Amino acid sequence: MKNVAFGFLGTRLDAVGGFGEKRKGLWRPTIALAEDSELALSRLELWYDEKFEKLARFVKQDIERLPEAPEVVLRKTEIKDPWNFEEVYGFLFDFAAEYSFQPERERYFIHLTTGTHVAQICLFLLTETRHLPAKLVQTSPRSESGQPSLSVIDLDLSRYDKLAQRFEKKRQGDLDILKAGIGTRNPAFNNLITEIEEVARASKDPMLLLGPTGAGKSHLAKQIYLLKKSQHRLDGDFVDINCATIKGDQAMSTLFGHAKGAFTGALNSREGLLRKADLGLLFLDEIAELGLDEQAMLLRAIEEKSFFPLGSDKEVKSEFQLIAGTNQDLQKRVLRGEFREDLLRRIDTWSFRLPALNERKEDIEPNLDFELRKFEERTGRRISWSSEARQAYLRFALSQTASWEGNFRDLNASVNRLATLAPKGRITESCVEKECARLQRGWFHSDGTIGGLAQVAASPDEVLRSVGLVPEQIDLFERHQLAFVIQTLWSSHSIAEAGRKLFSVSRNALQKSNDSDRIRKYLVRFGIDAKAVSKREF
Repeated sequence: MKNVAFGFLGTRLDAVGGFGEKRKGLWRPTIALAEDSELALSRLELWYDEKFEKLARFVKQDIERLPEAPEVVLRKTEIKDPWNFEEVYGFLFDFAAEYSFQPERERYFIHLTTGTHVAQICLFLLTETRHLPAKLVQTSPRSESGQPSLSVIDLDLSRYDKLAQRFEKKRQGDLDILKAGIGTRNPAFNNLITEIEEVARASKDPMLLLGPTGAGKSHLAKQIYLLKKSQHRLDGDFVDINCATIKGDQAMSTLFGHAKGAFTGALNSREGLLRKADLGLLFLDEIAELGLDEQAMLLRAIEEKSFFPLGSDKEVKSEFQLIAGTNQDLQKRVLRGEFREDLLRRIDTWSFRLPALNERKEDIEPNLDFELRKFEERTGRRISWSSEARQAYLRFALSQTASWEGNFRDLNASVNRLATLAPKGRITESCVEKECARLQRGWFHSDGTIGGLAQVAASPDEVLRSVGLVPEQIDLFERHQLAFVIQTLWSSHSIAEAGRKLFSVSRNALQKSNDSDRIRKYLVRFGIDAKAVSKREF
């Protein structure tokens, strides 16, 4: 690791002795910082005002003459008044946001001895809040005669409007990272995101994301990582795995790695995801699917930051932060002996339940736009809506008919289908009608209820739309009768079985009954194929 320091040129302390030979025997803080053997700087970056260009270059030359001289980078500032708190803080705030820090390869130090008291306070605040991912360092004279001076400054940042705006803008930017730039409108979800942002900023403890499949747990975990990375709270990678996809030795090897020869087929050693996530974030989705042995090893890795790869007696260290996700009730699994209680208590320090899409339907419209933008970025195609098509889709999406059983996965798939099939890149009402019918077909259960709304029977109009009909073009009497026939077909194993149910009285009066033919002839009046309805191929 290389050591890198930042500091202001000391326009008085670094100028002691002037530019003559006698300056070499005097204590100057920036020179002292550069020649300190314990710190052993590789690079020193020095801020200075252009009025002190000559002094800055003399200091650089003196440092470069040192036996183990660090690289010196001179950075000219545009601070007009070094005693103006708002101006100095703004300059340093912007520097911290734009500088390409590499904490995985370099250690950073902030020199507080030089610069105005205002600059020292600003550097302290930015380091404390991790905008500058560094440690503070202060140099002092070798003799005991020099005493540090002290000044008082009002640190009530709320009095500085521009700074208050900067903080608010930064906070909103952090929330936007978690929401991926989607303008969510659901108050409960926005409150949840605000709480997650506060925890992500202040804690390194594990998080547990709860919620139904497709609610966005994986997506949110990645956004939490991006937020923490932007704040220099993580140096490593984002590593994720769905625990439902790994079992037995494969799970052990995938998570913890293995030694060569640990099991049949282990021709080479393997690092494992926990080691790969060192200094980064590990997301374990569907954590309830982990076996009890893997759970025990994971608990040790969380608590002790170390573990043994499969078949190895050599301990491996890894400083990762964990986020776990599940759609199951872990407490019930604990009671059934399927999940370790001690692991649950360890990962449940911070738990957040993500609502289903059905619980935040006001967020469908902004997410609809987001999914369409993603499609355009991925394919390079420009897609637009007709105003009537967009309104029709939103009416359906926000209605009780739309259960969104697959949550955001359903919405994502729906937008992809609309955009892919849009004639000449424009989504029409016809596209929307077909897509809404397709969604409904996937949500209808065989008992005539809508998926996700088990207690809500599908209305006749909903049934007709699901097979591509326009209810308003059919008499009300016919709507109810036709919808009943369709639902009977859905709940039957065959057209013949549906016929026996529908014609159980009249068929007894016939010498030769053909119930299937009667259904076919009835449905063909409406342009519907009975076989397609029975198999849901419409």
